[in-house]
Amino acid sequence: MPDPVLHHQWSIAEREYARHEARRGRRHAFEHLDPRRTALVVVDLVPFFVRESAYVRGIVPRVNELASALRGAGGIVAWVAPGPAEPSATDREFFGDEVAALYASSGADGLDPSLSVAAGDLVVEKTGRSAWTPGSSELPQLLADLEVDTIVVTGTVTNVCVEHTARDASAAGLRVILVADACAATTDQAHNATLHTVYRSYGDVRPTAEVLGLIDAAG
Repeated sequence: MPDPVLHHQWSIAEREYARHEARRGRRHAFEHLDPRRTALVVVDLVPFFVRESAYVRGIVPRVNELASALRGAGGIVAWVAPGPAEPSATDREFFGDEVAALYASSGADGLDPSLSVAAGDLVVEKTGRSAWTPGSSELPQLLADLEVDTIVVTGTVTNVCVEHTARDASAAGLRVILVADACAATTDQAHNATLHTVYRSYGDVRPTAEVLGLIDAAG
């Protein structure tokens, strides 16, 4: 029998939409993108998370669809995985020795084989929760060299490494689009808290179908 799959019941409160509509006259911050200056950033879709979470398994087809569409339009696909690192003393104190060691080794098997990684894609490791934490990964410089101004963020865990990456990329001046139904957390509540935070202060939040529409419209 195949492993079970779940999908988050995602939502953003109408008051948040209304707040931005009153400020800028439209619901979504970014109504267009240039695929050639856009990168899909896929966070931590490694076997550890795919194996452990039905929500993570549920987003894989959408991530693959986004990767194929953006790649086909001349954009960049960046797969980000946890790099090897010894758990810090702080992590051991916070999580306990066993869980800290488990998280530190979560990327040991590379990307999950269910992902449609293609030649020419970027595959990078990060040693922090965010790919944009200084010294965590080479991704910020790689994308800067490619003149990327927009990132489309997917992956897991929504309210940890995904949110941290979206926040830091926004602070670095990038246009950030978080894909509401192509990220996974452990509960709907945790997932939706991040959607609220990102939409309110750090970037746009859209479902896969709308992001595909933006890519298609740019062609």
